[in-house]
Amino acid sequence: MARLNASELAQRLGREAEAVCRHYLSNGRKQGNYWQVGDVRNTPGRSMFVRLTGSEAGKGAAGKWTDSATGEHGDLLDVIRDSLGLVEFFDIAEEARRFLSLQHPEPGPRSRRSGKPPAPSGSSEAARRLWRMTQPLAGSIAATYLRNRGITDLRETANLRFHPNCYWRPEGDGATETWPAMIAVVTDLDGIITGAHRTWLKRDGSGKAPVDPPRKAMGNLLGHGVRFGCARDVMAAGEGIETMLSLRQALPTIPMAAALSAGHLAATRFPPHLRRLYIVRDNDPAGDSARDSVMDRAIEAGIEAITLSPMLGDFNDDLVSFGLEALRAQIRVQIAPEDVSRFMTL
Repeated sequence: MARLNASELAQRLGREAEAVCRHYLSNGRKQGNYWQVGDVRNTPGRSMFVRLTGSEAGKGAAGKWTDSATGEHGDLLDVIRDSLGLVEFFDIAEEARRFLSLQHPEPGPRSRRSGKPPAPSGSSEAARRLWRMTQPLAGSIAATYLRNRGITDLRETANLRFHPNCYWRPEGDGATETWPAMIAVVTDLDGIITGAHRTWLKRDGSGKAPVDPPRKAMGNLLGHGVRFGCARDVMAAGEGIETMLSLRQALPTIPMAAALSAGHLAATRFPPHLRRLYIVRDNDPAGDSARDSVMDRAIEAGIEAITLSPMLGDFNDDLVSFGLEALRAQIRVQIAPEDVSRFMTL
């Protein structure tokens, strides 16, 4: 498909104006033939109006918007730019094409303005772009999902956010679907984003979406993790996000990292000043193997390694089945005595 210019892209977006607004201006709502929201950056409010119907071009075109509070105006390419915090037109156009499910342009010269090629699917750059499209976790369907799993203490969870319409693509042939998703960002020890993890959810937050698989990761994951808190001398590391968040209900201030799989847990990188590592084991053969690998590496590095074991399959199973007080009692006897008073605050 030939490369579309800005006006052509804006017209194509205008034909899908309501879908564009629901995706990028999700804090607004439809009012007659308009979408009403606070501003082009998706702030809740009512001062910005987007035309949902109209001609393809000109002042009354579908997709044209005006902010009555500031006098700003523009089209849906501006909505994509400002709602995602993009700068370069190359990135804005790529996002518009992705939304419209257009073919990427044939390989050719890189963008004159950005000098950057499209982000390869599943790459760290693709993960960073996905992260820029997310919304806060608080009050979202993702928070509802976690609450239904017994996870209510969400302090220091800035690395978790929400996407209202995240694309899910099957492994083989099949139609692409959109579902709400909890998005977790994967970072290295310096806080640099290397990947992302998606958990697709039912539209009411009552469970995972009916897709297979309901979870996928992207980017560079090996040795990195989804981090909760800043690790210094003590930290806990395990596999799943919900496993670690469940443990965090009992140990709300201990720094943690979810490696996302047993294989990646085995390759967890240790902070330079770490002296005690809690290895959060999943109760299966892969979990045992990962625990053994991490423990051997920790001991070799002079780090004290202590295993935390669930009663059932993992700590989220324990939390849901037995409740928080039982989980606290279970953890209290497994951690070092000096860490009880340090990390088991109520």
